[in-house]
Amino acid sequence: MTTTTPVEEDGVKRRDFLYIAAGGVGAVGTALAIWPFVDQMNPSADVLALSTTEVDIGAIEEGAEITAVWQGKPVFIRHRTADEISAAESVDVASLPDPQADSDRILKPEWLIMIGVCTHLGCVPLKESGDFEGWFCPCHGSHYDTSGRIRKGPAPTNLAVPPYEFLDDNTVKIG
Repeated sequence: MTTTTPVEEDGVKRRDFLYIAAGGVGAVGTALAIWPFVDQMNPSADVLALSTTEVDIGAIEEGAEITAVWQGKPVFIRHRTADEISAAESVDVASLPDPQADSDRILKPEWLIMIGVCTHLGCVPLKESGDFEGWFCPCHGSHYDTSGRIRKGPAPTNLAVPPYEFLDDNTVKIG
């Protein structure tokens, strides 16, 4: 049998314990010192407040439209009529400059929600105008239909659809 000294029991030295304990305390101390620097990289409260917008849509009558603001951009929220929905669904998607079905742009057929910025030069189109009874950008003549799709003019793409979800029948959350 081997004999052990009071400093060593079963091959473990007191010094090994001290090394592990000191290393653990040092690691925890380093993490606590670094955390404020990492935490300051998170978005501030004012930035988080702009990331989403909740809009009450309960008072919007059929055929009417409101403009909300999300991240500093106008967002058109239109309560479409049955005629507007059927006009948007009846378009031959292959004939469009930026082919996109109406069903790909909406969550509920009666609600059209899109960013109200012309994709040509960033103007704000006029509602219920143009050749397709949707939106018309008077700056350079872009015409959008009742689904916000480019139909005529220099704009390269459809009006963008922001991320959104319906929280209930009267509230939509944009962003």
